[in-house]
Amino acid sequence: MTSAKAGGAEAGKADVRKAVRVAGDSKLLEIPARVGFAASGVIQILLGGLAIQFGATQVGEADQTGAMEEVTKVPGGFIVLWVAAIGLFALALWLLTEAILVRGGSGAAWSRRLQQLSKAVAYAVFGFTAVAFAQGHPTHASDSTRQLSTGILSTPGGQLLLGVVGLVVCGVGVYFVVKGVRRRFRRDIRLPHGNAGRGVTILGVVGYLAKGIVVMSAGAAFILAAIRVQPANATGLTGGLDTLAQLPFGGLVIVVLGVGLIASGVYNVARAWLARF
Repeated sequence: MTSAKAGGAEAGKADVRKAVRVAGDSKLLEIPARVGFAASGVIQILLGGLAIQFGATQVGEADQTGAMEEVTKVPGGFIVLWVAAIGLFALALWLLTEAILVRGGSGAAWSRRLQQLSKAVAYAVFGFTAVAFAQGHPTHASDSTRQLSTGILSTPGGQLLLGVVGLVVCGVGVYFVVKGVRRRFRRDIRLPHGNAGRGVTILGVVGYLAKGIVVMSAGAAFILAAIRVQPANATGLTGGLDTLAQLPFGGLVIVVLGVGLIASGVYNVARAWLARF
C-alpha cells in the first residue's frame, strides 16, 4: 500500500512537471517573456542615463522608478508601461516554471531553484511597479525601501535583521560580478557567431560587472543603515549611489557605472531575441 501511494505521488509530481514544462515551452508565454527582457533592458538604459546624471550633478533619483517616471513623459508612455508590465509578469511566470523544473535535492539544485525564484519575485515586483505608473499612481522605490527599513529596525533584533538583508543584497551583487567575469551569462543565450557574438559578450561582461557593483553598494547602504540605525540611508539603488558618491572621485565612478548599466540594458534588449527558452 505504501509503495502504491509513493508511486502515485511520484506520478503526480511527474504530471505536474509535465504540465509546467508545457506551459514553459508555450509560445504564448515565450513571446511576452521576450518582451519582458526587452522592457527590462530599456528601463536599465534609462537607469544608466539617470545614474550618469546623478554622478555628474548629484541630483535626481537614479532607480527603477525614476526610469519608469521618464517613460511616462514620453508620448504614449503609459501604453509602453502596460506592455512592459505584461512582459515582466510573463517573464516572472517563466522563471517560476524554470524553478519548478529544477530536478534533484542537492545544494546546487536548491541554489539554482532559489536563484530562479528570487528573479521571478524581482520581475513580478517590477511589473507591479510598471502597472502603478501606468495607472498614474507611482510608488517610488526609495520611499518604499526606506519605510521597509524603518519597519525592520523597529522590531526586536532589527539591526541584525537589516544587516542580514544588506549581506544578502551584497551576495546578489557578488553573484552578478562572478557571472560577468566568468561569462556564465552565455549559458542563457544563443550566442551569435563572429563580431556580433563578441559584441554581445562584451556588453554582458560590462553590464553584469556594473550591475553587480551597484547592487553591492546598495547592500552596503543597508549595512551602514543597520550599524548607524539610520533607515533614511537605506533607499535601494539610490542609497547605493549615495554611498558611492561619498568616495573619492565618487561622481566619476557613478558615471562609469551608468555607462555599464546602459551596456547591461542593451545586452538585455539583445537577450530578448537570443534567450534560450
